[in-house]
Amino acid sequence: MATPSLVLVSGEHLDQLRAGLARYEQDYEVLTATSCAEALDVAERVRASGGQVALFVSDSRLPDSAVLTAFHAWRTVVPTARRMIAAHVDWFLEDAPRLRGGMATGKYDAYLLMPQGPRDEEFHHAVSELLSDWGSTVAAPEVESVRIVTPQVDGLTLQIRDFLDRMGLPHRVHAPDGDVARLAREGLPADAPYPWVVPMTGVPLAPRSVRDVALAVYGRASAEDLEQVVDLAVVGAGPAGLAAAVYAASEGLSTVVLEAEAVGGQAGTSSMIRNYLGFPRGVSGMRLAQRARNQALRFGTRFLTGWQVDQVRVGKGDEPHVLCTDQGEVRARAVLVASGVAYRKLRVEPLEALVGAGVNYGAAMTAAREMTDQDVFVVGGGNSAGQAAVHLARFARSVTVLVRRDGLASTMSSYLVNEIDYNPRISVRPHTRVVDGGGEARLQHLVLEDVRDGTLETVAAGGLFLLLGAEPHCEWLPPEVGRDERGFVLTGREVPRERWVDGLPPPELATTVPGVFAAGDVRAGSMKRVAAATGEGASVVPLVHAWLAGPVTGGPGASASERLDTPDRP
Repeated sequence: MATPSLVLVSGEHLDQLRAGLARYEQDYEVLTATSCAEALDVAERVRASGGQVALFVSDSRLPDSAVLTAFHAWRTVVPTARRMIAAHVDWFLEDAPRLRGGMATGKYDAYLLMPQGPRDEEFHHAVSELLSDWGSTVAAPEVESVRIVTPQVDGLTLQIRDFLDRMGLPHRVHAPDGDVARLAREGLPADAPYPWVVPMTGVPLAPRSVRDVALAVYGRASAEDLEQVVDLAVVGAGPAGLAAAVYAASEGLSTVVLEAEAVGGQAGTSSMIRNYLGFPRGVSGMRLAQRARNQALRFGTRFLTGWQVDQVRVGKGDEPHVLCTDQGEVRARAVLVASGVAYRKLRVEPLEALVGAGVNYGAAMTAAREMTDQDVFVVGGGNSAGQAAVHLARFARSVTVLVRRDGLASTMSSYLVNEIDYNPRISVRPHTRVVDGGGEARLQHLVLEDVRDGTLETVAAGGLFLLLGAEPHCEWLPPEVGRDERGFVLTGREVPRERWVDGLPPPELATTVPGVFAAGDVRAGSMKRVAAATGEGASVVPLVHAWLAGPVTGGPGASASERLDTPDRP
């Protein structure tokens, strides 16, 4: 496998720029150029030889081109490479106002001061972030935590790979005639269907679902785990559930998080969230979720990954609530419903039959790598659809965003609208919906309808990504938990007056069942934004404390009541 390259470009300060990036020469091939045209030639040679450019690092001024024009030219050759400006100290302040606006439209990823000496760790932190992002979405892994054996990449294999990507587990697909397959075959029945998965334990399995893989990788709970009554059980490990776990566990509450699929929820599929507070260069949903998970683990949270809650038995009096799963029962004094939402189904039968074979619900970062040189369509007008379109444009020949409205401005953040407008590979087709499609074994064409006059058009399509809005995950909740007409959980003043107690509504994030709370996208009236879900998850914890304390000392949470004399916490 060819060593990935870094291309450094500067007309006047190339020696200083190379010295500042010398530490990367052990792991990357560091190539240099003194102009836009020369860098373009370098990138073309790398591509022609089968190599990959991971990062372009350019001075803020070039002798033959404006730097933003240069980035545009380089992107046409290597659309997957990350792009960074490292301005010389003499030009840094003067050029910043003119160039920093380009980051908002996705023209490049970071604007930094060129290192002035050794150990400029702030600079290298930014470089490492960009290379890490490139490595997690583009490059084949150098280390394998999980191995997959299959003759072809089918729908289940893609789902497993997407799960592993979102969990931050490097993996690779191996052919059935290789050494990995021969070792795996020794531990499987002769008729075991593909795909086969070999996790870090070394014990192979032939999974029939992603949950089988999750349980094999992360293990099952012990009898001792299931015997205890925890202070808080969180159902769902999206932003709301993760925030609640961090704050609850950091304050001493025994906390368990049950997640049927991958940590991060829908947000975990976002290739790049650029408007989340504290991440000026943006952060992928997967990395944000993994950092939050690690933070919760540090405080003692127990994660049960691959555990789907099928039913909740409401506790009576001082009895705990019981969460029923096929792995056992979890008992908790308080429960947070943070199970999020699912994308609505398109309900076009020929396309439903091709899910996993070119048709995908959600952003599916793994499937994006399969879209090289394809014409791809994204259905949806929200931020998730915009993020998916930008990410897919790194691989696909063209990306078309389909919306029924006049455009994207009313439903998508302006920074994403601007980035889409700038990207030459992305176009927006308003007043359009998908009504049919098909192909031999995988997606090959779509039928699009103009919603204004019913005109139909058949177009070639290698990929369809459906981000159609939200349907709540609430079918497992008992009838005692109030929901609105669309199935979202009612909390606070959203609860009908006839279900208030003593003429008062429940607290803002409390449901109609005492000790059961809701936060994030599953809650009626929520904002459907990552930051809002995170805030709600953190805001639940004081309500949990109050519930555990009870109206008098020794209530349902007597074990936690001694920890409540802390009115203000960071």
